[in-house]
Amino acid sequence: MKFLKIITISLGAIAVSSLYLSCAKNKPTLVGVTDNDFSNSSLVQVYDATVSSSRTYVYVDGAPVTGSPLSYGSVFPSGAYAFKVNAGLRSFVIKDTLSATTQARLAFPENFVAGKNYTIYMYDTTPSAKQITIQNDVVFPADTAARVKFANFIYNSSDVPAVDIFSKRINANLFTNISRTMVTDYIPYASNGNDTLLVRETGTTNLLATLNAFYATPRRSYTFIYRGSHRGARVLAAFTNN
Repeated sequence: MKFLKIITISLGAIAVSSLYLSCAKNKPTLVGVTDNDFSNSSLVQVYDATVSSSRTYVYVDGAPVTGSPLSYGSVFPSGAYAFKVNAGLRSFVIKDTLSATTQARLAFPENFVAGKNYTIYMYDTTPSAKQITIQNDVVFPADTAARVKFANFIYNSSDVPAVDIFSKRINANLFTNISRTMVTDYIPYASNGNDTLLVRETGTTNLLATLNAFYATPRRSYTFIYRGSHRGARVLAAFTNN
């Protein structure tokens, strides 16, 4: 996997590689060891699309895997593609550790398949935070193409119209009629060129959000994510899945 950057955390049932934590002078420095054996493990990332969240921590089987808190609009791990989790049934907790927080605590089991990779999406708003786990079927194209998928996690207190994702580069829709909380499959996408992506209400030119100067690297897989508040700040962003 030429492009894969993995973090492994060695905490109980979890392992994280390529991790360097710089601590205060009176605390030991932890340096993880590289682990390239994924035969009994799964690769996981967490994306925070929960509106108004600011200090979220992730635990697996009771062990913390996030050093710094995860904030709205960010993905963990930030400096690598994923963290390594032992395959099988794992127990996740995602929460703000402040006692006065209004953010709903997420506690859920996940049954991971060895050799597969996943994205856990946090969404909604802090008092009613939710999550959904999606398996990413990452493959490496034989040519120089990239692959893209789309996740719609815009927040609103009531239902909103589905959306299309329009590419100015090809002057056509990449995805059509995608409702809230839907995540598409990957599609091929031409690499090595800048693109402007538009979120529009399905079947219209009503513009909701824009992603400028998106550049796809050959053989990489990306997710476009539509997040924010439908009646407030709306964002189309992209992050890599390998």
